[in-house]
Amino acid sequence: MPTLFSTGCPKCQILEKKLAQKGIEYNEVNDIQQMLDMGLQSVPWLEVDGQMMNFEQANKWINEQ
Repeated sequence: MPTLFSTGCPKCQILEKKLAQKGIEYNEVNDIQQMLDMGLQSVPWLEVDGQMMNFEQANKWINEQ
């Protein structure tokens, strides 16, 4: 199941809406310290099967589903 690393920012909300529209179930991580510990310094990020995708990559992946 994909994991969305999000703070609720406008781009995060776009990915959340697109995931919902496609019926894709996902986990959401909002823990900023956890994201910083992972080296993430911006959001959103989408992790799918171990692959981390930034906003543009995630948007493309969702569109292809």
